[in-house]
Amino acid sequence: MPLDDQQRERLRFDDFQLDRFPNGRCLAKVGLQWTRGRTFSGEAEGTQTKQGELQAAAKAAVAAAAESVRGRVALELRGVKAVRAFDAWIVVASVSARVENLDFRLLGAFPSPGVDLSRGAVLAVLDATNRVLQRYLED
Repeated sequence: MPLDDQQRERLRFDDFQLDRFPNGRCLAKVGLQWTRGRTFSGEAEGTQTKQGELQAAAKAAVAAAAESVRGRVALELRGVKAVRAFDAWIVVASVSARVENLDFRLLGAFPSPGVDLSRGAVLAVLDATNRVLQRYLED
């Protein structure tokens, strides 16, 4: 039985903001969108380093994704890293998911051609989680 368009929908990237502060900290804010204009948001703090900003962006994306399924799936960021391969940056994210007593380790990647690796971390988390989450998004 084929899925209708609404059942096929995945979370989509909507907005990303990374604020840097004079004290060496940063705040990442992520907005995700689903059908009929429903939006979900998450935020996380980090240090103002390349890895700290990647971590904050990925954690904010995980928080927004978790909000979308209202506790039906437990998500946790395992790690995020930017790697240089084939003359380009690729952001890789690992997320653990617990669904109905089953544990999954999800892996996502996003090629980030520019210098905005933090935005790439958000998209790598979406790549990791969307195939599992789309089954649990509520109408």
